[in-house]
Amino acid sequence: MNDYLILTKARITGLVLVTTTVGFVLASSQSVDLSRLVVLLVGVAMASGGSAALNQYLEHEIDARMRRTESRPLPAGRMALGHGLAVGVLLSVAGVVWLVMAVNPLTGLLALASSLLYLAVYTPLKTRTPLNTLVGAVPGAIPPMMGWTAVTGGIDAGAWALFGILYLWQFPHFLAIAWIYRDDYARARLPMLPVVDPDGGSTGRQVALYSLALLPVSLIPTLLGLAGPIYFFGALVAGLVFLGFSLAMTVSHERASARRLLLASVTYLPILLMLLLVDRAGGPGR
Repeated sequence: MNDYLILTKARITGLVLVTTTVGFVLASSQSVDLSRLVVLLVGVAMASGGSAALNQYLEHEIDARMRRTESRPLPAGRMALGHGLAVGVLLSVAGVVWLVMAVNPLTGLLALASSLLYLAVYTPLKTRTPLNTLVGAVPGAIPPMMGWTAVTGGIDAGAWALFGILYLWQFPHFLAIAWIYRDDYARARLPMLPVVDPDGGSTGRQVALYSLALLPVSLIPTLLGLAGPIYFFGALVAGLVFLGFSLAMTVSHERASARRLLLASVTYLPILLMLLLVDRAGGPGR
């Protein structure tokens, strides 16, 4: 069972479910349709877990060269490659079909687009260019849009605001991870930015720029009427603190500062999402 959880990247899938829920709740009126939310989350969990399994199938040789991933079930040989492929295909197809039939076609289309970008574009780009993250961050930002479309049936400014927050947040988060494990990425011959930027100058600048851009974007939900002043000022303070950790990594280029930034990133996002739920204004246009 633990190998199946690793294969489907249960922790990342859990984050996907959380951000999907936030999109669903923000798009809802004061009354949230819990039964529809459960139906949505079942489909999203299958689609996300399936994509994760297919990603590990495609990257099993790369994973075998990295210490942080060599113990996964496919590179370690605890699970047959064909079995991992079958699990990924079954879950991915079932998730998209479930969302199309049980929620609405647009939500299913978003799940399909997320999977295709992740597997057919981002995964191959990882071995070719450090710009892969520009594409890889898109699937990670789509889940709140799926929550939104499950309620409204359309994509509007609120959905794009949530997308923007998740998209920008991923850059300092993943660059911190890549800086910490840059030797591992180099061993796997993956040209992540910290690998091709050994002195850390470009990595640090991008961390600072994306964190700076995240600050005003994180305030947009209040400007759109999705959240109130509690969220606005909470997001402002949290964003400034997060920016401070980013600037510290920009200046020092040390693993310790990258670890602090990573910890700050996994603290910042839950705080932001919690503030959105606590101070939500009751649905789009209300």
